[in-house]
Amino acid sequence: MNTRSGPRQNRHDPGLDAIMSERRQLINLAYRLLGSLAEAEDAVQETYTRWYAMSREQQAAVESPGAWLTTVASRICLNLLNSARVRRETYVGDWIPEPLPGGTEWISGRPGGATVDPADRVTLDESVNLAFLIVLESMTPAERVAFILHDVFCHSFAEVAEIVGRSPAACRQLASSARLRLRASPPSATPAAQSAGVVRDFKQAWAAKDIDALIRLLDPDATAVGDGGGLATTFLDPIEGGEQIAHAWVALAHRKPADMTFLERTVNGRPGLVAEQDGAVVTVFAFEVAGDRIRHIWVIRNPEKLRRWTTG
Repeated sequence: MNTRSGPRQNRHDPGLDAIMSERRQLINLAYRLLGSLAEAEDAVQETYTRWYAMSREQQAAVESPGAWLTTVASRICLNLLNSARVRRETYVGDWIPEPLPGGTEWISGRPGGATVDPADRVTLDESVNLAFLIVLESMTPAERVAFILHDVFCHSFAEVAEIVGRSPAACRQLASSARLRLRASPPSATPAAQSAGVVRDFKQAWAAKDIDALIRLLDPDATAVGDGGGLATTFLDPIEGGEQIAHAWVALAHRKPADMTFLERTVNGRPGLVAEQDGAVVTVFAFEVAGDRIRHIWVIRNPEKLRRWTTG
């Protein structure tokens, strides 16, 4: 998304500054709801379009513009989630959330190296851990919205009810159901520093084509999931079992192009790897480490999900 609403250019309007100061929070919310930064930016842009479509009198009548923007953005995201469930039934292979690069905080980049607005930042915490987002994908749209708004962004159930169009009691139940799903598949709590060591050892064993070392680093019940979206080659079905994954990764090592390099990078705030070829990121590897073993590997090759990644 490369355009912004025209009124934003008037930097001397304190009311406008207050409205636009909500943008970062809205991007944070929308990404967690949708799992796609591209869709999140579109949802937030649509939110501001609706705000500026109102007359000044209508805007002045809004008691809390921030709450209004949050409500509208959440409803847009809820509608997108409902339609996404249908779209993903025809998605080629498994759908994995769009990975975010960076350190403790990621600033969204535009193709061509355009200047980044501080309001476009996504703050990275455990609620954007890829393992956490994968669990969110198992929730119904209403469960996901109720859970994220209440448990992550601390909105009351009365506020959530207004957004999703259900009673506060029903929203409380939605959030409770979401928590049950999360407890059934809790993301690992392994510290990032410990995970980084395991991922680094995995990278070294992979480069050495040391299948025994890879097996030792993988949980016996580990899974690997690929996402090419029909636009890049990857395995369509998940690989299950540490030994099977080790054999698959050694096979990948034997086919690695000479100009491809693997680098240690942060993926959604957790240690990961990226493959670079001809100066471009072509694959992102995200890991979930439990203790001293890898429990999940997510391989994102869909180029539409890698546009935010830059070299260096």
